[in-house]
Amino acid sequence: MDLISLCGAVHKIVSSGMENIEIMGLVAAVLTTYSIVPQVQKTWANKSTKDISLTMYLAMFLGVVLWLIYGIYHESVPMILANFITAVLLFIMIVLKLKYK
Repeated sequence: MDLISLCGAVHKIVSSGMENIEIMGLVAAVLTTYSIVPQVQKTWANKSTKDISLTMYLAMFLGVVLWLIYGIYHESVPMILANFITAVLLFIMIVLKLKYK
């Protein structure tokens, strides 16, 4: 799929109503939230965090918490769910980083 086709598909979703855009938001939330799970699993299993940046995870955690607050303010279920779960996963990574230095 080229960029023009992708833009057309996104436009079709957006113009077809709020319900479809919410579905797209939920799909995006699932994908971006799940992307952290393999790192948490690997870190938990190996008990090694030597190659993980604490600064990156702290900055990401703070950003996600701010997005969570933003989602709550706008009553956006996809934003609230994704950012709450992501914040929990990032918090676990921060704890693991501090525990397995």
